Amino acid sequence: MSIQVHLDRLLAERGMTLTELADRVGVTVVNLSILKNGRARAIRFSTLTALCEALDCQPGDLLSHRPG
Repeated sequence: MSIQVHLDRLLAERGMTLTELADRVGVTVVNLSILKNGRARAIRFSTLTALCEALDCQPGDLLSHRPG
């Protein structure tokens, strides 16, 4: 997939675990893991907003596009 998810990097930079993020966002650890590993087919804007608020970031910090 040409959309890259940078959740690992953001979690490491903030010293946060996936479980802690899941609790803050209200999403299951399983669903966050699917997103983190690049297997998600879609993401709701409400989830993206909650992730950005919890991680104090912009959507472009969390997602990027790699052509090809």
